[in-house]
Amino acid sequence: MTDKSKALLVHLLTATGAVFAMLSMLEAVEGDWQGMFFWLVVAFFVDGIDGPLARRYKVKVNAPIFDGVLLDLIIDYLTYVFVPAYALFKSGLLPGWTGWIGIFVITFASAMYFADTRMKTRDYSFSGFPGCWNMVVLVLFALKPDFWVILALVAILAVAMFLPIKFVHPVRTARWRMVTLPMALAWTGFAFWAVLVDFHPESWAHLGLVVTSVYLLCAGAAQQLAYGKDG
Repeated sequence: MTDKSKALLVHLLTATGAVFAMLSMLEAVEGDWQGMFFWLVVAFFVDGIDGPLARRYKVKVNAPIFDGVLLDLIIDYLTYVFVPAYALFKSGLLPGWTGWIGIFVITFASAMYFADTRMKTRDYSFSGFPGCWNMVVLVLFALKPDFWVILALVAILAVAMFLPIKFVHPVRTARWRMVTLPMALAWTGFAFWAVLVDFHPESWAHLGLVVTSVYLLCAGAAQQLAYGKDG
């Protein structure tokens, strides 16, 4: 197989995220949250491996007819933002007027963030919360906190999108990668576990989700505190 064929296959792999987004949305419309999150976690896994493959097979050189960055952003908006926001609204975790505020804040702020040219830092971290609402909403489904807590968290994270706070990229941020990458893989594993047991309240998967989520949310800020703004 030629390098051009391999690069094209990477683009096709990325594009499968759109299919997984549709499958998850169909499950969400039916109120099958277990099925919805199953496909979102599958999409999350694909999103985690297509980037390294794209760099390995040099898609910008060998398959330049497709813009892999644009393709990835389109799919990320569907799987990271649009479907999770709908689930938060439709599930009743944010009831009444709070649900409307939640979906408007999440979708609007995320659209602006995804178009922000300052999204990435020099060390390939994210500048501001990177709109990973799929991860946030999955944890909220597992823990089911009070709706005021959820609304406050949505507001804080939406504002954090545009603050100069670093959030590590599990694969591309070199510093602490030996910890960050296993944490991201562990989060994916705990997410699958939580989904498979339909978010059973006594599942140990919930504790794993909390621990790994706290690390992934705070690691970038911790690096800034330890090594300075550009550290």
